[in-house]
Amino acid sequence: MRVAMYYNNKDIRIEEMPKPKIGPNELLVKTMACGICGSDVMEWYRIKKAPRVLGHEMTGEIGEIGDNVKDFKVGDRVFVSHHVPCNKCLYCLDGQHTVCEILHNTNLDPGGFSEFVRVPKINVECGTFSLPNEISFEDGTFIEPLGCVVRGQRRANIKSNHTVLVIGSGISGLLHIKLACAKGVERVIATDINEYRMNAAKKSGADVVINARHDVSARVKEANEGRLADRIIVCTGAVSAIKQALKSIDAGGTILFFAPTEPGVDIFLPFNEFWSSQTTLTTTYAAAPNDLERAIELIRSRKVNVHDMITHRLSLAEISKGFQLVADANESIKVIIKPRKEIEFD
Repeated sequence: MRVAMYYNNKDIRIEEMPKPKIGPNELLVKTMACGICGSDVMEWYRIKKAPRVLGHEMTGEIGEIGDNVKDFKVGDRVFVSHHVPCNKCLYCLDGQHTVCEILHNTNLDPGGFSEFVRVPKINVECGTFSLPNEISFEDGTFIEPLGCVVRGQRRANIKSNHTVLVIGSGISGLLHIKLACAKGVERVIATDINEYRMNAAKKSGADVVINARHDVSARVKEANEGRLADRIIVCTGAVSAIKQALKSIDAGGTILFFAPTEPGVDIFLPFNEFWSSQTTLTTTYAAAPNDLERAIELIRSRKVNVHDMITHRLSLAEISKGFQLVADANESIKVIIKPRKEIEFD
C-alpha cells in the first residue's frame, strides 16, 4: 500500500509499505479521508520520531474484521480515534481520561496518511465509532479536533453569559468560536494577525475580531462594556499570545491554554496579582470517548457546521503541498488528504 512517510515538514515521501495484517480482535480500515492537524506540522515535536506515517483525524470504511470482532462488519463507515484510555486506572475513574498513560501510548498502524490502517484491539473497543449517514467522510475528519474543543470548553466551564476571548483563529480557534456560538455564549471575541483568518473568525460567528498586533486588552474592554474577558482560550503557543491572555482576563476568570509552546519556554507570572483576582489557569489535552461522542452529535445535527471550513482537498501524492499550506498558515483552514486513488473529491 502507499503511505506518506514524514521526515520533516518539507520532506514527506510517498512510499510503499506492506498492508497491515490484523489479529482476531482488530480491524483493517480503508482510509477515506484524513485531516492535517496543526500538530502534524509542529516540527520540533514530530521530527524526534521521524521517519513515520502521521495522520490521526481519519475516517474510513472497514475492509477486514478479526474473528472475534462482533460490533462491526465489513463496509461499515467509521471514525477511529488514535488515542484511547484504559477506562480502568485512577485517572480514568476520576474523569481525567486524557492523562491516562495508556491513552498517551496508543496509536494507529501506521497512521491515517496511508491507504489502510490497522486498528488495535483497544482502539476497536474504546475508539472506533460508527459514522452516521449524515456525516460525510470529509466532515468526519473534524470529530477528533472538535472533541478536543468540547473537552477544553468543559474544563474552562464556559457558560452562555460569559464573554469569551479566543486568541488565535486557526482551525482550533475557529472550532472554539463555533462551539461557543452553538452554546449561546453572549459575546465571542477573536484575535489573529492574519487577515484571512480574521475574516474566517467573523464568518464563524465571532462578534468582534481584533488584530492581535494591537492592544488586545484595551480592545476587549472597548467591545465588552469596559470589562475584560470572563474566559480566554489561547489557541497558539506564541509567547506574545500568552502574555496578551494574562492581561485580558477579568477577575474570577479562567484562561484555557489549548496549545503548547516549544520546549523550554518560561512565562513570568505576577503571582500576587493573580492570587488576589482569583484567576484560574488551566490546560487541556486530547479528547476522551465521551467528548468524541459529543462531537459526532454536534456535527451530525449541524449545530456546529464544519463543512465550510474545508479549504483544500488533496490526494496522497499532493500531501507535501498540504503540509506546506498548514505550516504557512496563510490562506488555508482545513486541509484534507484522501489517500485512496479511486476516491472522487466532494
